[in-house]
Amino acid sequence: MSFVETLRRWDEAVNCVDRQELSEALRILLSIQEPNSKICFDIGCLHLLNQDLDAAEKAFDCSIRKDEHLAIAFFQRGITFYKKKRYEESLGDFQRAFKALRGNQLIDYKALGLRYKLYACEILHNMALAEAQLGNWEKAQDHLVKALDLKTEAKLNLIDRALQSILKQKLFKLVEFPSKELFKPNKHYVAELEKKDYLGKAKVVASVVPQDDFSGFAPLQPQVEDGPVQKKEPEVFRTLQGEPHTVLFEFVPETSDELAVVPGNIVFVLQKDADNWASVVFNERRGLVPYNYLERLELSLASKQNEGERASPSRPPPTRPERKQGFTPKESRAAPTQQEDAQSTDNLCIVKVHFTFNFAVSVLCGSPSVILIDKISKKLKVPSASITLSKSPDAKRQNEISANTEMDNVWHNVNNRRLTVWCKVKEKTEEKLKNEIHLVALHSYKSSNPEDLSFDEGDTITMLSRVNQDWLEGKCKGNTGIFPASFVQEVPVDGQ
Repeated sequence: MSFVETLRRWDEAVNCVDRQELSEALRILLSIQEPNSKICFDIGCLHLLNQDLDAAEKAFDCSIRKDEHLAIAFFQRGITFYKKKRYEESLGDFQRAFKALRGNQLIDYKALGLRYKLYACEILHNMALAEAQLGNWEKAQDHLVKALDLKTEAKLNLIDRALQSILKQKLFKLVEFPSKELFKPNKHYVAELEKKDYLGKAKVVASVVPQDDFSGFAPLQPQVEDGPVQKKEPEVFRTLQGEPHTVLFEFVPETSDELAVVPGNIVFVLQKDADNWASVVFNERRGLVPYNYLERLELSLASKQNEGERASPSRPPPTRPERKQGFTPKESRAAPTQQEDAQSTDNLCIVKVHFTFNFAVSVLCGSPSVILIDKISKKLKVPSASITLSKSPDAKRQNEISANTEMDNVWHNVNNRRLTVWCKVKEKTEEKLKNEIHLVALHSYKSSNPEDLSFDEGDTITMLSRVNQDWLEGKCKGNTGIFPASFVQEVPVDGQ
């Protein structure tokens, strides 16, 4: 089944759920061949609504096989096992869902098409209930105490009531996912299902030639009586950016920066890269398409195409080219800078730095220690000499990373282009304190997002970095996070 047909049926099924036609929605989803993990998840949710627990378990199994990092699928399968009174398997799935959060307070699935937030405290709540069903009351209590550290204000009463029940060795209610909330297909792809004629057709307003049916991009030309009546070739539409190409084969994207197209689409190529990928524009959207799926189109020949639709090629599509690490669509045909060339190399490594707050920098694998230290010092805005790096939380002498360190041993720890180091900064001098930027809160800012920094009106905040024009990163009362720049005002250090 093609990507377009899968998208059409998925969207139709979601609309059926909105109209409360659950049986029809399930029938449509089951008719999709080779469904992705999100569609399998939707099928499992509809089976749960029908109390068909065996079918729901199989659907969630399929979703997890296709995406082993989908925490919400583990959570739903854990609920399914709990309802089947298979408490040990239910506990195992809740533990996997909690692990998939990777220490975060919650996961918001809105960006993936699901209007739901999965909270760590709710997963721990269900883990405690499964332990209670197994008679492990002390472990259940430990899970709820941990949930108190990860709770949000909205979930406070839920955890408190569960803890009171555990202290009395009584069971409590399971936290369930609203099964009518389903993953929805990308709205941009759905919008492209309907054919749109953005240009329309040109019309003749007046003509001295009888039965003149000229149409095209070019304006009406001065005509002479008894002159030739053959149609003029339309001129190239020079206001469009890029080179026009016709799509020969259907292309199904596998990453977010690729673009879905079908035979007959007209795209405008902005740049063709050496690895045979092209950055194109289609329906005001930009993305990557294999260049061997395209054919150059001369708009001057468009009048010949008006006589009939271009026939789709009968031969199979060419081999999909390999993606080079770091290639992204370019906004223009300008030559890439030296810095962009360096970032597009295969040796780029992301270094996660544990500090009073965590951050990441990108460095080429195999770089000397001075480059790594310089990158981190610029991020923290402190001198390189005041930074001490180590390969582990244990800041012993043998774990330090300095100018004399054999970096081969450090880069040997790279896993999947990721490296983790620990950083400490020496005590700040008076000169450094004078260079710090301090802010005072003009208004109180409270947010439930774990990455945000909450503060009260009049609090003093130390600015760490500028995220963009509207958001800053800072530290207040021992906490670190981002906050709106409009809520604060800079003050001199002496004014604290």
